[in-house]
This record gives sequence, C-alpha cells and structure tokens, in this order.
Amino acid sequence: MVLVAALLGLAAAQPVLARTTRLHVRTDAEVFVALDVSRSMLARQARGAPTRLQRARSLAVQFREDLPGIRVGVASITDRILPHLFPTADDDVFRTTVDRSIDIEQPPPRSQYSKNATSFDSLTDISTRRFFAPTTKRRVLVVFTDGESTPITATRIGRIFARPPGVKTVFVHVWGPGERVYGTSGPEPQYRADPTSRAILEALAVATDGAVFEEDELDAAAGRARKSLGSGPTHAEGVKNARNGMAPYLALGALLPLGLLLARRDR
Repeated sequence: MVLVAALLGLAAAQPVLARTTRLHVRTDAEVFVALDVSRSMLARQARGAPTRLQRARSLAVQFREDLPGIRVGVASITDRILPHLFPTADDDVFRTTVDRSIDIEQPPPRSQYSKNATSFDSLTDISTRRFFAPTTKRRVLVVFTDGESTPITATRIGRIFARPPGVKTVFVHVWGPGERVYGTSGPEPQYRADPTSRAILEALAVATDGAVFEEDELDAAAGRARKSLGSGPTHAEGVKNARNGMAPYLALGALLPLGLLLARRDR
C-alpha cells in the first residue's frame, strides 16, 4: 500500500524526463518541400475521407523525419510559389509550419478565373530567387502535388534547374482516380480528376533529372532525395530538447503492487 501511494504521489507531481541531443547538420545541403495548395487539392475519394492536401501535409511531415541532419524549408505552390519557412534543422518548426500555414489557396492564385490554378512554371523561382542559401551546393526540391497543372515548358524549367549548383527534384503524386471535390450539396460537377496528371509530372521529372513517386512510395521518394544530397561536411548546430511526461508510466506502475495486494486478499 505504501508503494502504491508513493507511485501515485509521484504521478500526481507530473514528473518529466528531459533529454538533450546535440544536432549535427549538413553545411552544404538544403531541401525545400513545396505543397500544392490549389483548389483541386480538396479532392478526395468520398465525403469525410482525407483530402489530397491533408494527405500531402501528413506525407510531408513523414518525409522530413527521413532527413535527419538536413535543413528543410516549406513552400506552397499555385500559379506562384511562396516560401513559408526557409531551410531549418528544427523538425518541430517544420511540422508546425506545415500544420498551421499550409492551406487551400493560401495565398490565392493570381488568376481567380483559371480552371486550373497550378502552374509548375512558377517552380523556377526556387532557383532564381534565392530560396536556398548562396553557399548551399546540394539542393533538392520535393513537390507534393496532384500534378494537375496548366501547360508547362518543361525544357525551360530543366535549363534553369541545371544552372550550377543545380536543383534536383522529387515529385510525389498525391492523386487518385475518381476523386471529387465535395461541396455542401455534394460533388462539384465542374471538377473531374485529370488522368494525364502523372504524365505531366513525368515530363517535368525527365526535364529536371528528377523522379516521380506515388504517395504510397514515400520511402522510395525519401531515398531518392538522400541520394541526390549525397554526403558532406556537418557541424554541431545547437541542441534539441525532448521532454517526456512520466505520470502515465508511474500510474501504470502502481497497478502492479495493487494487483499483488488484491491477489493476496483473494486467497
């Protein structure tokens, strides 16, 4: 009984186990993750199912976890690309930015009247507008998108991305046949999933020396990104603090002596 009381008393005090880990970060490599936020990313298999954007946000967070020691930034894309977070080694900041800043048409596309608001031509700003630090030699752009874009000039994008130090690409196709955009009264009749979306991404990947993966191939996509990043010098950059509450474990621990006590009483 004394042990049960002691464990429950400790649990009530809400103790925390704190751990500090020093971060070793690549000095020559950065990744930008861009999420398509056009209206077609509201499409889903059925009412109540996760939308393409919800799936893309979840995939982006998982993808970031597969790149420890790499600075990763966040951007959104419609007919323009907008940085929300410049590359950082802090995966908690990355997760918070994806959860709180990435939403449909935020910001809205320049043209409110276009049937398709996504334009992959805007990806060139990644290379020309210093999204990456000037000293970064290994640069990778990862795009989570349904691939439903206005006509693109893939060769032009390829030429720009090939300019030294160059930008490698990975495309994750977040799309499913038959997906619809659901309004308050049901599926919107003006939207139909574009079956050519994969081919658009394939053409873009060929032009930029990249690769296309489906959303269930996230491990392969992360592997491709790591291959493009290669290896390089690292340096210690701050520390990461992890705090785990111990109260639930102590409360569970109190059940063991309590169970033994009850078992003895039953004899």
